[in-house]
Amino acid sequence: MSAAEPDGDGGHPSPRPDGGSALGSAMTLAGTLEAAEAAPPVESLDVVARMLKEHLGAASVSFLITDFTGGSVVRLGTAGSVETGEPARRISLRGTLYDDVIRTQQPKVQDGAGNALVRVLAPVTNRGDAIGLLELFLPAVPSAKVMREISETAHALAYIVIANRSFTDVYQWGRRTTPLSLAAEIQHRLLPASLACEAAQFAVAGALEPADHVGGDTFDYVVDRDTVQLSVTDAMGHDVDAALLATLLVGALRRARRAGAGLAEQARQADQAVRDHGRRGYVTGQLLRISLLDGRTEFVNAGHPWPLRLRDGQVREIVPEIDLPFGLGVQANTYRVQSLDLRPGDRLVMLTDGMLERNAQSLDLPDLIVRTRALHPREAARTLIGAIVDAGRGHLDDDATIMCLDWHGVDRPERDAATGADLTDASRPSSTGPPAPGR
Repeated sequence: MSAAEPDGDGGHPSPRPDGGSALGSAMTLAGTLEAAEAAPPVESLDVVARMLKEHLGAASVSFLITDFTGGSVVRLGTAGSVETGEPARRISLRGTLYDDVIRTQQPKVQDGAGNALVRVLAPVTNRGDAIGLLELFLPAVPSAKVMREISETAHALAYIVIANRSFTDVYQWGRRTTPLSLAAEIQHRLLPASLACEAAQFAVAGALEPADHVGGDTFDYVVDRDTVQLSVTDAMGHDVDAALLATLLVGALRRARRAGAGLAEQARQADQAVRDHGRRGYVTGQLLRISLLDGRTEFVNAGHPWPLRLRDGQVREIVPEIDLPFGLGVQANTYRVQSLDLRPGDRLVMLTDGMLERNAQSLDLPDLIVRTRALHPREAARTLIGAIVDAGRGHLDDDATIMCLDWHGVDRPERDAATGADLTDASRPSSTGPPAPGR
C-alpha cells in the first residue's frame, strides 16, 4: 500500500458520532471490489487503504502479509503516516497482538492511552487460509458498526489478494522470510495456492519447512463436488534434483486426478512417470480420498511414514498395507487402495520423515498433537512444524512436512462463512478448550 499525505494541515478528519468519517459515504463490498479491480494489480490494496483512510478518518492503514511458515508478517506499505512502533520490516509473530488475531481469527482493538491513536487489527483470511492482517490507527474507539465495516473490508481484501497475486510478485516477495534457493523456489511452486481450506465437512491445512538442503517434500489437496483428496510426498535426494523429481511426481498425480482417475490409477501413473523420467529416483507418498457424501475414505501408502489419528484424546498410528515407493523396483508397481477408519471429530495428521528425524527424538509428537487439539488445523500444523524447527535449533537435515485434517462428518449442513465455523460444530471435543475460529 503506497503512502498518502495526511489530510489538510496534517491533522485527521473529524470522526462522525457513529464512528465513521466526515469523508466519503459508506463502503460497500461491491464498491471496494470495483475500486480494486480498476487499479493495477500491484496497487489494488493501495486503493482500498486510501478508501478506508478517507472513510474512517484513519491516520494509517496497512496490509501485513504472512510468510510461508506463518511465523512472521511483513507490512507491504502504509496509507498515511503515523508512528506505529514497528518499522517497515519483517515482524515475528510469536507473542504479539498480530499472532493473537491470526490465531483466534477475531479482530482486536487496542485503545491508546490519553490522546494516542486507537489500533485496530482484523484478519485477512479466506476459507481458513490466513493471508495476512489489516491494521488501522483511528482517532477514536470504533463503534460496532465501524468494526463490522472493517471486518468486511478485511474479508474483501482476501479475495483481492487472491485475484491479483497471479499478476504480480509483490505478494510472493512478502511471503519469503529469506531469499529462496532455486530448489526451494521450485518446491514452493508445487504447493497449493492456499495452504489451508475449510468446508462444512472438514478443515485441512499443510505446512512445510525446507531443510538446509531442500529434500523434495510436497503436499497437495483439492476439493471437488463430492470428494476431498490429499497427498503428501517425499522425493529422494536433496536440492534441485529432489525438487525436479518432486515436480515430476506432483505433475503426474495432478494430471491423473484432473482426468478423473481413482487412487489406484493416480498411483500407477505417478509410478510410471517416475520410472520413465525420474533418472532412477524414487518418491514415497500417501494418497487420501474422502467422500463428502458418505465419509468413505480410501488410502494408498507408497513406502511412506504412517499417519497419526487423534480420537477421543488419544493418538494412534494408522498401520496400513505398505506398497513400494513410486519408481522403485525392477518392474511397475501395483498399488492397493485400502479403507481408512475416519469418524466425525477425528484429527488426521499426515507427515514426512523429516518430522521424525533424530534431532526431534526428544519431542513427543503424539503428546503435542493432543495438546494442540483445540487449535485450528492451520495453527496446529504451524505449531508442530515450529516444534521440529526448535528441536533442530533452526536447522533441519531433511524437509519437515505435515498435513492436518479435521473431519467433521457429512451431516454438517454448511459452513458459516462469517466465522469459518461449522454451523453445528459438535464434532470438536470441548475438554481441551474452545476451538480457535477461522474465517
